[in-house]
Amino acid sequence: MDFIGKDFMLEGDVAKRLFKVAEIQPVFDYHCHIDPREIYEDRHFDTITGLWLGGDHYKWRLLRSNGVPEKYITGDAADFDKFKKFCELMPKLIGNPMYVWCHLELKKYFGFDKPLSQETCEEAWNFLNDKLKDPSFSVRNIIRRSNVRYIGTTDDPSDDLRWHRLLNEDSSFDYCSVIPSFRPDKSLHIENPGFVEYMGKLGAAAGIVIDSLESLKKALSLRIGYFAELNMKASDHGLNYFAFENTSDEEADKIFKKVLNGGVATEEESVRFMSNLLLFLGREYVKHNVVMQIHYGAQRNVNRPAFRTLGPDTGFDCMSTRPASDSLTVFLNTLLEAGSLPKTIIYSLNPGDNEMIDTVIGSFQGEGVCGKIQHGAAWWFSDTRSGIERHLESLANLTVFGNFIGMLTDSRSFLSYARHDYFRRILCSFIGGLVERGEYPDDGSMLEKLVKDICYYNAERYFN
Repeated sequence: MDFIGKDFMLEGDVAKRLFKVAEIQPVFDYHCHIDPREIYEDRHFDTITGLWLGGDHYKWRLLRSNGVPEKYITGDAADFDKFKKFCELMPKLIGNPMYVWCHLELKKYFGFDKPLSQETCEEAWNFLNDKLKDPSFSVRNIIRRSNVRYIGTTDDPSDDLRWHRLLNEDSSFDYCSVIPSFRPDKSLHIENPGFVEYMGKLGAAAGIVIDSLESLKKALSLRIGYFAELNMKASDHGLNYFAFENTSDEEADKIFKKVLNGGVATEEESVRFMSNLLLFLGREYVKHNVVMQIHYGAQRNVNRPAFRTLGPDTGFDCMSTRPASDSLTVFLNTLLEAGSLPKTIIYSLNPGDNEMIDTVIGSFQGEGVCGKIQHGAAWWFSDTRSGIERHLESLANLTVFGNFIGMLTDSRSFLSYARHDYFRRILCSFIGGLVERGEYPDDGSMLEKLVKDICYYNAERYFN
């Protein structure tokens, strides 16, 4: 069988037929970590290392697992030497999605179809870097070639959104919307170092002094309004684990002022403060018709020496197994009873939560919105083939599968849109398998609508 041939991962005739529909659908990338400045400036990368390895902690983790010194990962080694270390690693990655993603990207964007290895390293380096000289490999052109219509970036509430504003005013970039998403993590995590200093930064952005819970909420409300001016469609919240305790404003204010005055919040106090603020944010999102995304289940920066040396988001995170069901239901119900439950997408890094999430969201649907509460796409360590298949199976078993809003990249790489190709192949094989087992009719119009909706149109409707 050809390596990554046209029928790669497509199991059965129905899957092959459906993928012809899926592969031409636009991309709605509603959650990623792309830098809008690089889009506005239409960055052009000099080498494949800068484009491919510069900020990808997925790849960094694998290099470390192969014993590669840090100088070849995040250090000052030459670009070719970093690329060579990655090529030497590649033959060992059989079964790892990174092996498939990388070769999909090389084939899709560059037309390079040889497996990377120590033997092909120099040939690949010369071939890929020569291709990068072409104007079609600028950031904007990669987005255009990938048929991306929407990019939801991840932005701190204190951000002035300069690059989003410039993009919004740029008539030459009208084929893709680049929209900010509100990510107030630094306000939620009162236990983190730098919290008090951040309050000063947030206050300056909002034009007020933050010295109480009331003024913090006012600042966040003002910034949500500021983001809404640029057509914000989503917020996002990165939580290590999901815990919720109904907490009065008086108690949350007391905890807040304790930390402002130099105290340290206990774990219970941190949960109570965050719970109060999340409820407030949920109510604010309803006012602006903003989707609330909740990512939880990650233990972050567990390697403390590496964190002190390299900082966050450098590849030293792992799954958490803390239970979340009780807290999720109380949180959603509290918002619902107050008439303030926004559209909500819930992601867990732990695939063991799939069935739990799908039964929780089924308890809070309705109100005239198809799939108002969503189980977000298989995320981070779970966006493997088996992880995506488990996620799809749970969705199909326990929810209205046809309302699923589909895949996202959650990436910092402009080549990672190939992951939508990867997802769509798995999706078509999953649906095709149900048809070929006689569990769903082989009705072309129904099947094509399902595929089109999950690949693009459900997300377009969901985010308005």
